[in-house]
Amino acid sequence: MIEKINLNNILFLDIETVPEEENFNSLDPEMQSLWDLKTQYQRKDDFTPEEFYDRAGIWAEFGKIICISVGYFTIRGDIRNFRVTSFFGEEKKILKDFNNLLNNHFNQPQHLLCGHNAKEFDIPFIARRMIINQIAIPDKLNLFGKKPWEIPHLDTLELWKFGDYKHFTSLKLLTKILGVPSPKGDIDGSQVAHVFYVEKDMDRIVTYCEKDTIAVAQVFLRLRREDLLIDEEIIHV
Repeated sequence: MIEKINLNNILFLDIETVPEEENFNSLDPEMQSLWDLKTQYQRKDDFTPEEFYDRAGIWAEFGKIICISVGYFTIRGDIRNFRVTSFFGEEKKILKDFNNLLNNHFNQPQHLLCGHNAKEFDIPFIARRMIINQIAIPDKLNLFGKKPWEIPHLDTLELWKFGDYKHFTSLKLLTKILGVPSPKGDIDGSQVAHVFYVEKDMDRIVTYCEKDTIAVAQVFLRLRREDLLIDEEIIHV
């Protein structure tokens, strides 16, 4: 029962990813060929590999992480705060900083990670990029050999599915129907690569990522039938 979980033990998170190179022609010939093979099914005959490259950020083999935002509750008595912070910049440093956070502050058995579709996307993506960057995977992310029901982390998409594994609901839709203030600002996921490579506006991406992290926490509160966070309770650090 999620109502019995101590909110102080949950680390909410969201990541933003982009293609590892700005454009298809920046890939070496072997990677271009591998991208062609990797995306054959998704592209069918509708797109060339080059035309499809703007979606490379969703595959850890061809994308990279540019931001990880995390949030956690601090509840003392009747005072509730939600502290949000972000790791961004060079990918290897992002991953090392996130690794340190998990190892130093969220490494106990009672600690849980929570994201929207995090079990299928965020957590595997982070772990794969850590391997690629030769960073030791922290225990909380080392899920090798575990069956889906043995993974202790929380996922608001999975909680909403209620066992209906063919069902997908976006975070944007879920916040709408649950009466959570919309997390989306002036960009969406499909625009992140353009904002990163062309506009070079990292602050805009960090804001977008943090809004999603807050939204995941809000959805989790709603699933527990608890009061939503108000602006005064959210602290950006």
